[in-house]
Amino acid sequence: MTKGRSIRLFLADGNPGGIITAEIMNWTGHVMFAPRSRLADLIRRPEAGRTGVYFLTGSDPEGAWPLVYVGETDNVGKRLAQHNKDESKEFWDRACVITSKDHNLTKAHVLYLESRLIAIATQAGRAKLVNGTAPEYGQLSEADIADMEFFIEQVRIVLPVLGLEFLREAPKVSAAPSATEAVGPETPVQSPLFEIISRKHDLNAEAREVDGDFIVLAGSLARKEWSGMEGHSYQGLYHQLVASGTLVPNGTGHLVFKQDTVFRSPSAAAAVVFGRASNGRKEWCVKGTRKTYADWQEEQVEAVSPAASEV
Repeated sequence: MTKGRSIRLFLADGNPGGIITAEIMNWTGHVMFAPRSRLADLIRRPEAGRTGVYFLTGSDPEGAWPLVYVGETDNVGKRLAQHNKDESKEFWDRACVITSKDHNLTKAHVLYLESRLIAIATQAGRAKLVNGTAPEYGQLSEADIADMEFFIEQVRIVLPVLGLEFLREAPKVSAAPSATEAVGPETPVQSPLFEIISRKHDLNAEAREVDGDFIVLAGSLARKEWSGMEGHSYQGLYHQLVASGTLVPNGTGHLVFKQDTVFRSPSAAAAVVFGRASNGRKEWCVKGTRKTYADWQEEQVEAVSPAASEV
């Protein structure tokens, strides 16, 4: 059975919209999260004077994924104050600071953390990184690298609890297990295979929902251009995927998904496939049937809902 984890969240000023700290038992890391409007209060805290890594996050007006900047410094508070004056980084509205309770993080450690966190965020594909390139990190001993990798594991556990999803690993999609195949506690929760077939546009796409992520599978087709309403939020997502090389021409007048691609919802995925806003809950169907995603989900709810006579 998968083990649970406890994370201690503390509202530093009693306000859920203010400064939040987060800790995990037996982990030396310390997390602070605050809106930019509370930057002065964040900088006043003693943790802000330590060596650490930090994230600046904000929404992207031209896309559906958030903008993220990853940095490191010997003095987090001082560096955040500098970023506050930087007109080239006006996008951010929240800051997340990672330091160590035992003051054992060194410059070499945070250089390593910065480089690895940029690489992880890039691979996860859940945000648009503002960093130009991933910097090279200094040499660390084998023991230090092991310590920093454990540190990163804890960061990746805490951040989604604070609503920061950009370090979450893209789930691995596999064929649905057969009736005789054992499913262990670590097996990701997967849906049946969904498909979109459009004879009008000569499109076919496949997807699966894994642990809450809706994933369009590599090889699925999409329309070659956006034909929907200009300025729609999914239009930005569509163009992001084209610009990043996730959607590439296939030589037959369509675009093809070069890799499995994570979406926040079936509707976001359907919009990219059709090149226009679309109700993905109605467009995606269980493969080989006319059962829509909405119908399938309703079946899951009804299966665990109390019978009318029991209410």
